[in-house]
Amino acid sequence: MKPLTDIEPDEWDDVFAANVRGVYLLCRAFLPPMLAAGRGDIVNVASVSGKRPLLNRTPYTASKMALLGLTRTLAGEVGPRGIAVNSLSPGPVRGPRMDRNFRLTAELTGCTAEEAERDFVSRAALGRLVEEDEVARALVAMLAMPGLCGADIDLSAGMIAPA
Repeated sequence: MKPLTDIEPDEWDDVFAANVRGVYLLCRAFLPPMLAAGRGDIVNVASVSGKRPLLNRTPYTASKMALLGLTRTLAGEVGPRGIAVNSLSPGPVRGPRMDRNFRLTAELTGCTAEEAERDFVSRAALGRLVEEDEVARALVAMLAMPGLCGADIDLSAGMIAPA
């Protein structure tokens, strides 16, 4: 969490390696048997950050935007061969990662971590974070929709972009 001008190229590369290259490598490894079988499902975990600004998180946001593009392009490429490719875009999920982000935001802005969390969740229609089990249930639900392909499901408790 820092301004783009303070991000080192290695930090940028690390984020893209995890969020884009890692997904590419997994898809590349698992697609051949799916294509041979003429069926399969891929659900990439993207983020609502790939659809709206997230200040001081440029590499993360850009990598999630790239993942959405990878998902849609791959859906068009392998969908006709029986493989459904979709993405799930969780919003803020309660857990250690968000706790760390709230602490970092507090350090950057001079507020408390509790105030950073309150400000962040105030942008969600439901006024709360997403729970981990909700992500798992959404993934299972997506796999139960055989006609879903090239889609992105927003699971964000109604998170909206900051004004």
